[in-house]
Amino acid sequence: MPSLGTPRSRWPVVAWIRLKLPDRPAPISLMPGIAPPPDPPLDVLRPNPVPTDPRKRVYSYEADHDGWVLRLVWDADDPELLEAEYRAPIYGARLDRREVPRFWAAVKELTAPLGPLPVDGADPRPG
Repeated sequence: MPSLGTPRSRWPVVAWIRLKLPDRPAPISLMPGIAPPPDPPLDVLRPNPVPTDPRKRVYSYEADHDGWVLRLVWDADDPELLEAEYRAPIYGARLDRREVPRFWAAVKELTAPLGPLPVDGADPRPG
């Protein structure tokens, strides 16, 4: 899974979860033409430019958690998905399975305002 935008943390992504967001009403355009792009699904998400494509609208959030970083990423070009990354100084190895529930709990806490979200993909899968 490619990481969009520019993360603050340079640690590698050692686990990720892609969540399917609930359907939202289409934006209403008061004038003829192209509808405005959708707003991010969570208030904590901030613009995170993509240096190689200034037209892309990517939003992210990063939080330090006791030795690892949780990063949420939302791309306005793919508005039905929200991605969460577990970034840690783990090189050449997979995330310990005992850490997956902590990661998943932190993601659920941040996405609680959206209600329960189905998992579209994950590595490793939440248990």
